[in-house]
Amino acid sequence: VVPFLLEDRLKELGGRFERGPDWQPFAAQDGNLITGQNPQSSALVARHVLTSLGRAT
Repeated sequence: VVPFLLEDRLKELGGRFERGPDWQPFAAQDGNLITGQNPQSSALVARHVLTSLGRAT
């Protein structure tokens, strides 16, 4: 068990935390960092990657 929520710790350290609705696709990008909220986000993350590589679909 982790003694803190990642969201709380990120905010304490000045980070930005974004999330989408539970069980729905959600992806965020900050510069070269692209991340997805859950397995349902894989297609959305892939689109972000392709766009970043200049290969938008």
